[in-house]
Amino acid sequence: MSRNQRNTSSKHRTEKRANRRAFLGTSAAVGAGLLAGCTGGGGGLIGGSSSGGNNSGGSSSATMTYATPYTLDAEQYVPIMQPEFKENVENATNGDITVELAPGGQLGTGADLAQKVQQGTVEAAQISLSNFAPFASAVDLINMPYFASTNQEFVNLATSDIWQERIESSIRENGYEVAYYIDIDPRSIATGPSFPPGQTPPLTPQDMQGIKHRIPGSDLLQTAWNLAGANPSPIDWSETPTALEEGVAESTHNAPSFHPAFGFTDIITNEVPLFAVVDAQVAAMNRQWYQSLSSDLQDSLDQAAEQTFRQNLEKVAETRQNAYDTLTEAGVEYHALDDGQIQQWQDAIGYQRPEWEQAKKDLAGSLDEFERFEQATSQKSEYDASALDVDALTSS
Repeated sequence: MSRNQRNTSSKHRTEKRANRRAFLGTSAAVGAGLLAGCTGGGGGLIGGSSSGGNNSGGSSSATMTYATPYTLDAEQYVPIMQPEFKENVENATNGDITVELAPGGQLGTGADLAQKVQQGTVEAAQISLSNFAPFASAVDLINMPYFASTNQEFVNLATSDIWQERIESSIRENGYEVAYYIDIDPRSIATGPSFPPGQTPPLTPQDMQGIKHRIPGSDLLQTAWNLAGANPSPIDWSETPTALEEGVAESTHNAPSFHPAFGFTDIITNEVPLFAVVDAQVAAMNRQWYQSLSSDLQDSLDQAAEQTFRQNLEKVAETRQNAYDTLTEAGVEYHALDDGQIQQWQDAIGYQRPEWEQAKKDLAGSLDEFERFEQATSQKSEYDASALDVDALTSS
């Protein structure tokens, strides 16, 4: 499909933008209705669960609402594992915990949804790991290019002793309990329709010079793309489609799976896998609600969460292939980088550069502590992500 064929009329673009905003944003009316209908007593938790916080006692049954920004249809591209988590929890607890799914942003997205989990308005939700950064700054280390940039390195890090000590202990003190991590894939540079026609997509840092590049609100990613010579601009995720269409941004940096999942299929023109930063998220629970459960239910819930994490690792290859097929059928071109090109990116923006030294100290606490995190990325976890080698991203 040609680039001209991917461009639509102004009216059609306006309709698509409205649809995407409705999908990416929060449906306030629906969310308010669901909250009003579901919120009971017991400390304001949905389902009326006790908020006693006694690990050995607590309620004998409970309801967990699991909220995400993703529709159930998007699961074919991004393995958030909503249906699997529901099934695993209800089976493991013999129905004593009922999971009610709230997909598609019904109860909010982003920081708003993370706050609802922290406050106990919603028992559990899929959120970005960045929401933990205010309580555990070291979580932002994963945004350092080539630090934990493969699926296995991320899994090694997130299941390591130092991650438990420094990240999970802190987020528990701030009202969260991790259910499972959500491995997705390393990010690609994706160009939009405003990227100059006929110009080679950015295969090396030299190709990024002056490119208007969308980033989230991350100081680390701002540094990375400045090092690459790009013109990085923080743009909210919900506004990214419009920014790409209108030329406010010429490129973005996400796992390719997000693009068909969020309706970018007719916008993206090229995918260039860099393997520099992973896209990974987390299913988090309200800790007070979790502690209100009996110890037996907690154990069963933990087992169900671990089962879901293992299923996530098994499912990534399938969702990756689905995204690849959908994007390439729409005319998107994938570009495989050779070892020399990857090395150029690593040399230009990698975490070994002196520009990252202060961030290492600030985030980890000291260079010695940073080295502990670094060692954790290469210490093989019991969770195997080796079957998720990223070669499949550019194999066709």
